[in-house]
Amino acid sequence: MTHRPFSFGEMPQNLFETDEAPVVPIPKSRGQLPSYIKDHRKRLRDRFLTGGAAALPDYEMLELVLFRAIPRQDVKPLAHLLLDTFGDFNRVLSAPPERLTSVKGVGAAVVQELKIVEAAAHRLARSRVMERHVVSSWDALLDYCHTTMAHRDTEQFRVLYLDRKNTVIADEEQAQGTVDHVPVYPREVVKRALELNASAMILVHNHPSGDPTPSDSDISMTIQVNNAAQALGLTLHDHLIIGKSRELSFRAQGYL
Repeated sequence: MTHRPFSFGEMPQNLFETDEAPVVPIPKSRGQLPSYIKDHRKRLRDRFLTGGAAALPDYEMLELVLFRAIPRQDVKPLAHLLLDTFGDFNRVLSAPPERLTSVKGVGAAVVQELKIVEAAAHRLARSRVMERHVVSSWDALLDYCHTTMAHRDTEQFRVLYLDRKNTVIADEEQAQGTVDHVPVYPREVVKRALELNASAMILVHNHPSGDPTPSDSDISMTIQVNNAAQALGLTLHDHLIIGKSRELSFRAQGYL
């Protein structure tokens, strides 16, 4: 018997002097950076260490990341180009490598630095969720889901598996899809729960459009997983749809 997957779908000029280095090409013949570039980099690093990320706009945060990848060049123009291409700092970090390298000036070293920062953010957010009681760490769980999924340009379906104490014991990606749907097999979701000796689950997927409103397919899929879980004595706590700036809870909205 062939099990067909369900698919989730989606129904002026500055008045004051700034700290910026001027956009001037650096002659390739020079072995060292001009002093104004060195001073600019030092000022940015000092401001970051003193005031943290809140003290810097997105393009300057990108400059800090790009400093390591491109040590002998003014990286401000590239930072602006990346933001113009992808929209914001988070979307730059989340962009697939092949899309990043399509931007003029982005090579393997730049992709590596961006992906290191992205991976560090994901790991930090995940550490605040794993092996924690889901109720007491609910805000951290939402932060983790937004960090890892909100800025993706394709849909991803994940399952958080919980033990009898509602502690998160596993976070697994079940499927990746396209810009507006992702295939999901209810049978495989509950089968994996049994393999992990889990007692409960939380489904999570993202809507790249940014709107977390569930489609008919989302609702149907959730019902199918819930029915399969109940038949095996498992609990489906919730299904979260992650949008760009907010999430939707099936439990809170009365779908479960």
